[in-house]
Amino acid sequence: MSPSLDDITRQKLEKMAALRAAGIEPFPYGYHRTHTAQQALEIVEQNKENLASKELRVNVAGRIMAKRGMGKTAFTDLRDGSGKIQLFFRINNLGEKYDLVKDIDIGDIIGAKGKLFLTRSGEPTIEVEDFTLLAKALQPLPEKWHGLSDVEKRYRQRYLDLISNPEIRKIFEIRSKTISAARDFLNKRGFLEVETPVFQAEAGGAAARPFITHHNTLDRDFYLRIALELHLKRLIIGGFDKVYELGRIFRNEGIDFKHNPEFTMLETYEAYADYQDVMKMVEEMISTVSQQVSGNLKVEYNGNIIDFTPPWKRMELRQAVIQYADLDYNQFPDTESLKAEMLRRGMQFDLKKERGKLIDEIISTYVDPKMIQPTILYDYPIELSPLAKKKPGDDKTVERFEAYAGGMEIANAFTELNDPLDQRQRFQKQVEERGAGDQEASQMDEDFLLAMEHGMPPTGGLGVGIDRLVMIFTNQQSIREVILFPTLKEKEE
Repeated sequence: MSPSLDDITRQKLEKMAALRAAGIEPFPYGYHRTHTAQQALEIVEQNKENLASKELRVNVAGRIMAKRGMGKTAFTDLRDGSGKIQLFFRINNLGEKYDLVKDIDIGDIIGAKGKLFLTRSGEPTIEVEDFTLLAKALQPLPEKWHGLSDVEKRYRQRYLDLISNPEIRKIFEIRSKTISAARDFLNKRGFLEVETPVFQAEAGGAAARPFITHHNTLDRDFYLRIALELHLKRLIIGGFDKVYELGRIFRNEGIDFKHNPEFTMLETYEAYADYQDVMKMVEEMISTVSQQVSGNLKVEYNGNIIDFTPPWKRMELRQAVIQYADLDYNQFPDTESLKAEMLRRGMQFDLKKERGKLIDEIISTYVDPKMIQPTILYDYPIELSPLAKKKPGDDKTVERFEAYAGGMEIANAFTELNDPLDQRQRFQKQVEERGAGDQEASQMDEDFLLAMEHGMPPTGGLGVGIDRLVMIFTNQQSIREVILFPTLKEKEE
């Protein structure tokens, strides 16, 4: 802490001590608020013509964000979760208590009651008849209370970000509305919301490196889940025909503008459906959510107008790679031939990766950035999708699609593999790749295979990245802007 901040805190502590010496508790237990700031403003708007004669009174509470003293009168701006309203203090109304106004600092939280009126300039104001200190702030607000711009500090001390930048609150209100709208859509379609374990004996359902934790009583390691998939499929096997979960996912991976080690995923599974059914549902769901959240099917993101109106453009993945990377991966049927071609072209990649991961890198580099408007890419190489069902008559391709918007993947879906013998072979292939050094490859999950052996109906599965969807709805170019408390590196002293 700098010497100047030390001095400010010392002054605030002295004020707090003086208040206590005068018998005033700076942290009382509660306060009866009759109206929010926004409700008070609405009362003024509804009674503009005869406000003075009605003498309408309110009790409000919130944080002091500005203070303007004028001798025997003072104005402050009070902000609560709904908005801001001006308070007017004067000695004629408060008597000796007016002396306490000088001990109220910017950042303090107070309750105030009084009469609503309009100033000469037409600003809605409360003429304070009594007030109560509810919490004394011992630290100053950042940058003289005109806004917090230090990005690292904004993420690390999100509470200051929310106090100083009211527009940030809007992002997280939209996030909440997005989740609520998705829930409402699925509930109306007969899906059942469920919860599955975060601690898992095997990390499965995705290609990702897991976090590991230890349970002391059981004396065993568990993985934090990297996907919701395998437990939700167990529920399909158990007889729930439509299930979904909105859950936190944990992946021990890098951090960039669209990746955070913990993030929110929506996964849905529907018995007797396939990926064609899921394509229609995801178009309808995201367009419906967009309409409910923003009031429009068109939203601005990163300088582009994204139009979620169904139907979306659909394109076979292989054709997309040919178009945007000028490469036909079917002409390179094994890892070595594909590596050789990528080397010939000067493409940068990890020599340790197998064919599926190499194709994934090509997609990420050449195809993803071109997918600005909502687009569905379908039919993926089997190496990329160990949990998806093969296309009839094509052992090299599976019924999988990914939905894109704004140049990034926002959803992933399969016709789910329900043949336990085929699934075992796929898992075994993944185990071999893991043994060769691929820490993201799936593990053998015997419990899941046992469940599948009891019979799993044909199923369509979907995963939607909530954080990325919110990025688009709020026009934010970093995932950390839409996660309240993103993962950060250790703070440097």
